[in-house]
Amino acid sequence: VDAQSLIDIYKGEKQEEFNNRVLAAGGTGGSASAKLQTETNNEISSMESQFKGNAPKATDVLLSKCCEVSLEVPTARVRATQKAYGVPTNL
Repeated sequence: VDAQSLIDIYKGEKQEEFNNRVLAAGGTGGSASAKLQTETNNEISSMESQFKGNAPKATDVLLSKCCEVSLEVPTARVRATQKAYGVPTNL
């Protein structure tokens, strides 16, 4: 008997045990499930409204960071590049 078949047997036993416990609970899982679904939908709606409210702010922050980029090349980098390519530095 290989390990996978032992795992499958154990999994089947535990699944059957779980199903029996759910049935023994008397069907209250349906109302609990509906309550959980309602709570989940409310949380999702809240997150979506927060996202819609914060999206413009996030865009503004990203754009402001893009505008802060310095386009100047440091003098040391220019000299090093000129030296590496044999360009005279006294131009």
